Amino acid sequence: MRRFARTLAAVAVATTVVAGTAGWAAGNTQRAVTGPPPGSASWRADGALGRELPDPGRASPAEVRRFFRGLTGAQQRELLERHPSVVGNLDGVPLELRYRANARALRASHDPRYASLAAPGRQILAFDPRGRGQVAEVFGNLRSARHVSVVVPGSDIDAGTFDRRGDVYGTPAGMARSLYAETGAGSAVIAWAGYTTPVGLGLDAATGSLAEAGAERLARFTAGLAADGLPAPVVFCHSYGSVVCGLAASGLGATDLVVLGSPGMRADDVSGLHTRARVWAAKDATDWIDGVPHVEVAGLGHGADPAGEEFGARRVPAQDAEGHTGYFAPGTDSLRAFAAIAEGASR
Repeated sequence: MRRFARTLAAVAVATTVVAGTAGWAAGNTQRAVTGPPPGSASWRADGALGRELPDPGRASPAEVRRFFRGLTGAQQRELLERHPSVVGNLDGVPLELRYRANARALRASHDPRYASLAAPGRQILAFDPRGRGQVAEVFGNLRSARHVSVVVPGSDIDAGTFDRRGDVYGTPAGMARSLYAETGAGSAVIAWAGYTTPVGLGLDAATGSLAEAGAERLARFTAGLAADGLPAPVVFCHSYGSVVCGLAASGLGATDLVVLGSPGMRADDVSGLHTRARVWAAKDATDWIDGVPHVEVAGLGHGADPAGEEFGARRVPAQDAEGHTGYFAPGTDSLRAFAAIAEGASR
């Protein structure tokens, strides 16, 4: 009876929100960037090596990896120079080539949003300028790491806000950098902003269409890490990013799935995620996400609260995190717990 009452209340809230903000929300509706990397048509038509190149839209990361293993160093360099956007974004390509390809693409870009990403020493594992831009960056030595973590951000994140100076621990670069500093040697952290995120709190944030597109891209990305021989990752998912992770959970190959400030994962409980990963949840008492109805009705809302007891996730302490973006702030109990999970201390 209580659940039925909550559902009715959520329907009323959702109806009010849609009726009152439909015009505003429509103005912020995003079209998800999906499909193969930019430049794929030119790549498919390239016969310079005298052999067919793997189709970026159909070849699995494992198939891509096998293809590159069969190339000489000179052939790999030729593909990098001719197709930096494909080489830099194609999951399964060796990470060292991806770093070089994306550095080349960034140097060739004249968009001021990407100037900082082109700085020497940054390890950019993905750079797709289409739409609002998508980026992935590595902190640490990914090739030698014993433990690998992936940070998936929520709304309002794109290439231009990837490492903004304000609200640092609400950005993928800020979260990943802080986690890496807490873990240190033997670990590497990837800030993955590889999907089209919602803008603001409109209908995109209340529905799952962008998360569905993002889940497919995230699963392919982690499959690329596996194909490159890297350790199974711990995946940290913030806010709307936890919706992405919930939909992708069964295909991530993760050891642990950690959600923070989550509006829901499109599942009633841990078993509904269909994953062997351990599932963790953090939510501090001052996080505004606690006021969001944790139900899913007619496509609105994202379901049960992962931090609720009935969901069945392991709880992460977050007493001294502040607000919706304070979980990775240095000195917090949540960051210390995240580092322990990332390093496998809790297994």
